[in-house]
Amino acid sequence: MNRRILFFTANLLISTAIAFAQTSPQTGPATGQTTGAGTTGKGSPSTAPKPYSEIITPKAKTDKGLITTHRVDDKYYFEIPDSALNREILVVNRISKAAAGARAGSTGYAGDKISDNVISFERGPNNKIFLKSMSYQEMATDSAGGMYQSVRNSNLQPIVASFDVKAFGKDSITGARGTVIEVTDYLMGDNEILFFSPSTKRSLGLGLYQRDNSYIVDVKSYPSNTQVKTVKTFIRTPPSAPGVVTFGAPAATGTPTTYELNSSMILLPANPMQPRYADPRIGFFATGYTDYDLNPQGVQQVKMITRWRLEPKEEDIERYKRGELVEPKKPIVYYIDPATPKKWVPYLIQGINDWQIAFEKAGFKNAIMGKVAPTNIPEWNLENANYSAIVYKPSDVSNASGPHVHDPRTGEILESHINWYHNVMNLLRNWYFIQTAAVDPRARSVSFSDSLMGQLIRFVSSHEVGHTIGLRHNYGSSSSTPVENMRNKEWVEANGHTPSIMDYARFNYIAQPEDNITEKGLFPRIGDYDKWAIEWGYRWIPEAKTAEAEVPFLNKLTIEKLKDKRLWFGTESDPDDPRNQNEDLGDNAMLASGYGIKNLKRIVAKLPEWTKQANKDYTSLNELYGQIVSQYGRYMGHVAKNIGGIMNTPKMVEQAGVVVEFTPQAKQKAALQFLHEQLFKTPKWLIDTDISDYTNDNPLTIIGTIQDNILGRLISANTFGKLLRFEAEESNAYTAAGMMADLKRGIWNELSSKQTIDIYRRNLQKAYVERLIRVANPQPVTTAIGFPGVTATPAVNIRTSDVMSIAKMGLRLLQSEIRSALPSYKDAMSRAHLQDVNDRITGALDPTK
Repeated sequence: MNRRILFFTANLLISTAIAFAQTSPQTGPATGQTTGAGTTGKGSPSTAPKPYSEIITPKAKTDKGLITTHRVDDKYYFEIPDSALNREILVVNRISKAAAGARAGSTGYAGDKISDNVISFERGPNNKIFLKSMSYQEMATDSAGGMYQSVRNSNLQPIVASFDVKAFGKDSITGARGTVIEVTDYLMGDNEILFFSPSTKRSLGLGLYQRDNSYIVDVKSYPSNTQVKTVKTFIRTPPSAPGVVTFGAPAATGTPTTYELNSSMILLPANPMQPRYADPRIGFFATGYTDYDLNPQGVQQVKMITRWRLEPKEEDIERYKRGELVEPKKPIVYYIDPATPKKWVPYLIQGINDWQIAFEKAGFKNAIMGKVAPTNIPEWNLENANYSAIVYKPSDVSNASGPHVHDPRTGEILESHINWYHNVMNLLRNWYFIQTAAVDPRARSVSFSDSLMGQLIRFVSSHEVGHTIGLRHNYGSSSSTPVENMRNKEWVEANGHTPSIMDYARFNYIAQPEDNITEKGLFPRIGDYDKWAIEWGYRWIPEAKTAEAEVPFLNKLTIEKLKDKRLWFGTESDPDDPRNQNEDLGDNAMLASGYGIKNLKRIVAKLPEWTKQANKDYTSLNELYGQIVSQYGRYMGHVAKNIGGIMNTPKMVEQAGVVVEFTPQAKQKAALQFLHEQLFKTPKWLIDTDISDYTNDNPLTIIGTIQDNILGRLISANTFGKLLRFEAEESNAYTAAGMMADLKRGIWNELSSKQTIDIYRRNLQKAYVERLIRVANPQPVTTAIGFPGVTATPAVNIRTSDVMSIAKMGLRLLQSEIRSALPSYKDAMSRAHLQDVNDRITGALDPTK
């Protein structure tokens, strides 16, 4: 069969056409938008090409490379070789120098990617060169079939600019012909191809483009890429509030804001990498398209994983096939930003190199490596899209992130710039202090040693690099480790506390002081799942000539491998599966959280001592106490997710067992009992006047907020809806009515004993009633865009299901008990509280009273 791949998207055609309309000559002078040199927009004929020497004079400053560039006085020209015409070129745009004070959260720093596009230069009629914006979201694979031509006819790639051909050139050595166009106006203008994407503009509040206050810094070309550096000035206005829709033209008033931008253009491979189809059982980022030929009776969504192109050298192919480790043709290299403090560079490099052991599972040695910034490569710079880097950013953002740029045709990762914000060290300090200070003396300070902080940096470096080689978070990985194994010194130091560094497992908060576990058992590391994922994604399969041909082989391998539970992948996007949670450890949230709380109690008792600094105030005490409260809240959330839990284990038809399972009734009841003991029974260990007297924290607010958050998860249409489903499908289900009876019994146990209700319990009980009232009397929800009267679609139909019935039943049963108990209460506040709650229930059940 004659097979060709045709990629298109209708949506991009529409959106780009709108953007193109905004670049018309009528708006060009005001906004700085242009359609390219030589385009008048009035149908005037372009000028005929002139002799090469008249355009590219002896005064020209020329750089030869992917696109030969010329500067003649104040004009800039591209000389595009015929070999580059009709070829896909990736454009990656980054900030090279940031505007002072113009950042928005974690956006707007030097090194940030502000857009990327795939373009193509094509020869048109009347001596024109057209610039097209390419997209790859719809395709037909069979050029012999009717769908190929139909898709092609319906998805014409948009022309976003046109240029007059100024001259034709000819390389004096190779004889190759080139077409010369002037790009001065296009580079001086404001367009989405080379500069900010509309979404980035909005996030930074960038409005009117100031052409007179902008200029071209330089245009350089190298053998494999061409770079354009410009300075752009905009009028900056505060970004719109989330959910607010702004109509009309950008504001013309505000603060001038200037950025230096770098656009790096690289030629996409003429021989694209063979893609690998995504599998929900292994967590890779994916890109995809709609295929109109694969399914003869419909359409099929095709997803390809994103990964680097690793192939053995020609001379090593037979060795690779024999199972010997070989070096790839082109290894994955990350350079360290020269601005990085020298003491952290070795740890960042080690975090990169830690992945080498995983790539060995795929048959490659020395496949990935970290290096210091080179001084002997003329074209190397942080903005060059041919080079990957960890970019150090002087920021108070407590984070790091690992994005990548890939070939949309195949998923091949082409480059990555890991964002490393300076203040990530504060985040690391907080994590390690809260989770390990009870067992690691090195953590009992607000200022860690360089050696400890270096190892923490190494861990985050490995995690972020994992994202840039294609791996998603594996929130389910830690659930495959039995909790007690994490207290077993020999086992946990040999195997690690989670099988994947891509989990948000952080540090071993389960280990107790008497376990004597060292750093090896406290830190995350490259684990069994990570090695398996890299083997699955990067193993070269020469016998499979197409992505389709790989599927049976990979499926058989995956089924065999997944017999080992440590290789399981749990998606980060499942709100119902209690195995898939961030910041958690182990296969039993109740047991794990119980150990975690024991350690938090130890830390609270020592917190004033461990945070004390000479000549300092109580800022650190306040911050780390807040971290303890947050960690405690996470433990409660880990437990609560078991109630109404639905476990989803993706499988192919060749695998045994079901895909969907409900959390067993016994485990759900155990979760609720844990919440009664550790949360709804006031956690007075959090109330420490030695802390609140110096931080002014209000324990009523702290405890009440956590309790209300958990009640909001339990007493909700979503949870009720899942429990009602269990009741419909299982004979031994934990029902919504049963859960509410257990919940009321623990929160309102004073009613049966006629005990005085203290202030913490009164707040808890009011929160319980208010949550029930919300479900019993659902209110219209206003959408984020601010239009009233539009209701969001709930997870379950509240009015046609038993959800409201369960809530009203809970209110009626409680009201009956309150009225029965009221005569026995003598203390004023308990009586006032019960009378108030009784009135609220009456108002909710019968608003006319």
